[in-house]
Amino acid sequence: MESKSSMNSLNPFSHPICLSMPRRLSSMTSWHEHIPFAMLLVDLLRPKIIVELGTQCGDSYCAFCQAVQELMLDTLCYAIDTWQGDPHAGFYGDEVLADLRAHHDPLYGSFSRLIQSTFDEALEHFADGTIYLLHIDGYHTYESVKHDFESWLPKMSPHGVVLLHDTNVRERDFGVRKFWDEIKLQYPYFEFLHGHGLGILAVGEVHSKELHALFNAESDHIATIRTFFFQLGHRQARDAQIAELANALQAKDSQIQNLEIQIQQMQSGIVTHFLNKHQKVIEKLLRPGTRRRYYYELGLTGIRVILNEGWRSFFRKVKVHLQGGNKNK
Repeated sequence: MESKSSMNSLNPFSHPICLSMPRRLSSMTSWHEHIPFAMLLVDLLRPKIIVELGTQCGDSYCAFCQAVQELMLDTLCYAIDTWQGDPHAGFYGDEVLADLRAHHDPLYGSFSRLIQSTFDEALEHFADGTIYLLHIDGYHTYESVKHDFESWLPKMSPHGVVLLHDTNVRERDFGVRKFWDEIKLQYPYFEFLHGHGLGILAVGEVHSKELHALFNAESDHIATIRTFFFQLGHRQARDAQIAELANALQAKDSQIQNLEIQIQQMQSGIVTHFLNKHQKVIEKLLRPGTRRRYYYELGLTGIRVILNEGWRSFFRKVKVHLQGGNKNK
């Protein structure tokens, strides 16, 4: 009975931030379906400091920043990454960070920083007990995830929450699942299975009634919560993809129209040059007033009318000419 009462206090519609359309959705889609929950979590936790370990294109991180901005919170945000890649994410050049900065800096530069560094090098810049929300999404081997969690755990606030992405990936040498199965036994937790899996750990004392309801949900309520956020995240991601495809299609249509105009201009230029050249030949070889010159010039005029005004205009003018200039005759 207590669990049901707790569940009643978890109402996502009381936090419309989770319905906000994300401003950044890159081609890296693995985190897109978790964005509504990420925004809700920022509202529930009201964190003083957010840190993300492993940012790459920045979709998850920009979702945190967007929620902070829209909720008008006094929160500092830090994204930490080398922006060079790894064997799991692949390796890349400076263009990924440059693209993220172009989106991030104008919107969130007043309260957020992109720190190009290893996770270990960045540790010394954060005091113990200060981070309220930590998202770990770096190199995904078991040893790396465990090292990142244990290294940053002392930095967590007494009310801190840790997110672990890729908890439901069971391939190659991904080790987040193995570490998650070990660590979730030590803390209150909740796990989403969609979007490669997202684990939520309360490594500190939970003050929010709604977070408490999340961590203490019964099995039927767990299924409801998972379904709700999967559907919401999936629809947002799908709508964004449709909008992106529509924009791409519009851009292609514009390119096609520009090419058609250029082709028409080229064709018109070529034909005009041809007609002008023949006009000079006619003027040179045929005397004014002769029947032959009249019909040659009439033919050139007809070609110009067809090219500039179309066949209908040509036939209309031919009809008028044959009728002696009187269209009503």
